[in-house]
Amino acid sequence: MRIEILGTESLGVRGLCCSVRTRRAHIVMDPGLALGYRRKGLLPHPLQVAAGETVARAIVQHLATATDVVISHFHGDHIPLANANPFQLPLAEIAPLLRRPRLWGKDTLDEPAGFAARSRDIMTAAGQPIRRSQGRRETWLAFSEAMPHGAWDSGLGKVMMTRIEDEGEVFVHAADIQLLADAPVSVILDWQPTVLLVSGPPLYRRLHPAKIKAATRRVLRLARSIPCCIIDHHALRCGTGFKWLDQLRRETGGAVCCAADYMGVERQPWEAERSRLYADHPVAPDWHATYQRRPLKIPEQPSGHTDNFSSEKYHCTNNLNKKTSEHL
Repeated sequence: MRIEILGTESLGVRGLCCSVRTRRAHIVMDPGLALGYRRKGLLPHPLQVAAGETVARAIVQHLATATDVVISHFHGDHIPLANANPFQLPLAEIAPLLRRPRLWGKDTLDEPAGFAARSRDIMTAAGQPIRRSQGRRETWLAFSEAMPHGAWDSGLGKVMMTRIEDEGEVFVHAADIQLLADAPVSVILDWQPTVLLVSGPPLYRRLHPAKIKAATRRVLRLARSIPCCIIDHHALRCGTGFKWLDQLRRETGGAVCCAADYMGVERQPWEAERSRLYADHPVAPDWHATYQRRPLKIPEQPSGHTDNFSSEKYHCTNNLNKKTSEHL
């Protein structure tokens, strides 16, 4: 199994997109991204815009050979959008890449009307339905029942977690559970992953200390059983989140890491550091007004699943000895 994390907060964007290659399939999870449109009154810095373009190109390259695409929920940083802003993934441009792979996703029967409309947009563009997946299990692929986006009373809808198994390895993608409820954590432990990718708590929203302590306990509970716990997304939209993560990394001997650490690349905390980016690298007043994103180059798709499988693996401990928070 080869797991590559394509886009999330420690890689410069919002989202939790990843690619999983097994001996039988190539699965792309949550093919979307976003940049916080305004933070502290500031639009995305050009350095973050460049990171977003890089992530978008990576998603396109992986979709070109995907056999399966999984959508955990229909928030704008997890899917391509029909009405994308300049910093999101435009559905119209990548539609040809959604016509061949199988599409899996949570249904929208109990979701706000806007999420149902986004689901219909994707199905129309793809020319095929999104398979209702929650609670479903294939021989190597399984999906959870609907889980809370954060706390049960968050009002942000529900999400679906995914389990992929291949030759004794198990990967779990747990988007936007935020570690704020026990039920999804229990399901994850029952699934016995060797690698977990999960959204951490939204510390940038100044959570109550009791909720942060409870989320921390859940991380430690997971790390006792899972060799590699990759925590990213909401938790890393502020410097406090990186410090929280690094403390857990030390406490667990490297079992906890962020996506950039796992991939062995330098952290790009641009969501957390927008103010500093503007201070260190001033932006021309008309930059955003004149910015035009380059159209995505859509590669030709192979007639079958010809993606070369590589056994190269990433690890939570790739950068364990680096000074990972010195820039925060």
